[in-house]
Amino acid sequence: MKSVTEELLKLVSDWNGEFKGAFNIREDGECAGRVSTKNIKIESKKDLPGLDITILPGTKGETVSIPACVTHGDVDDLVYNDFYVGEGADVTIVAGCGVHTENGEPARHNGIHRFFLEKGARVKYIEKHVGTGHGTGIRSIDPVTQVDLKEGAILEMDTSQIGGVDHTTRTTKATLGPKAKLLIRERLLTEYKQEAYTDFDVTMSGEGASTDLISRSVARGESYQSYRSRIVGDAPCAGHSECDAIIADHGRVDASPELSANHGDAALIHEAAIGKIAGEQIMKLRTLGLTEEEAEEKIVEGFLS
Repeated sequence: MKSVTEELLKLVSDWNGEFKGAFNIREDGECAGRVSTKNIKIESKKDLPGLDITILPGTKGETVSIPACVTHGDVDDLVYNDFYVGEGADVTIVAGCGVHTENGEPARHNGIHRFFLEKGARVKYIEKHVGTGHGTGIRSIDPVTQVDLKEGAILEMDTSQIGGVDHTTRTTKATLGPKAKLLIRERLLTEYKQEAYTDFDVTMSGEGASTDLISRSVARGESYQSYRSRIVGDAPCAGHSECDAIIADHGRVDASPELSANHGDAALIHEAAIGKIAGEQIMKLRTLGLTEEEAEEKIVEGFLS
């Protein structure tokens, strides 16, 4: 395994030299290490680049890590990962991604993940994205997520982009059955001339389904962000979408929440707030001895935590 991969693993998956539980390390499109467990089986797909991850019914408290690393320019990595989570399972999935380039060639990772959660299954999904290196090549990460939640299944997604990614398009589409829940927490930082596009599309087709989509972002420099969410209620259900964004320097943010209620008992709410850091907040911190730059950094850090 390359030293660049090791550094990226530390950033995106809190790797300390080893993983606990099942894991697969992807390095420049190839497998750099894999372990399955009694309850979690990881297999290479036969027809596409990627993995089939099968989690047996009733599996509790286990973690599966599937980080992907691009270590140099002129790599365009595409992977298809399918997660089959058995009835009543309760597990954590860690799927960070890092892209690195030291030259003028682009480095890109595109992960297409599909989640199939059976009745009563629960998954906490953690995903960090980062770009590193001093090259001028574009660093891109473009994840596509498709979700199918059966009755009572819960998927909690915690996603963050912690810097260095020049372009990202995140597309998430989900269908929720009766009493299923989808919770998404997105944290996003763009700088310089970076661009980030988020597109959430959730359909609640089962009675008692619910979703909560929350995005917090900071646009610095001349960066641009676009947030789109669409929640469809086809049954008695509850949906909430919230986008909070801070603009600094010449950053730009567009937010387009959309709601479609197709049942009389569908309760749907959306909120969006975009603006700069309040001067009073900065002044308060400056009275504690911080410079204006330090005060702004502290506020941004707290906002994205």
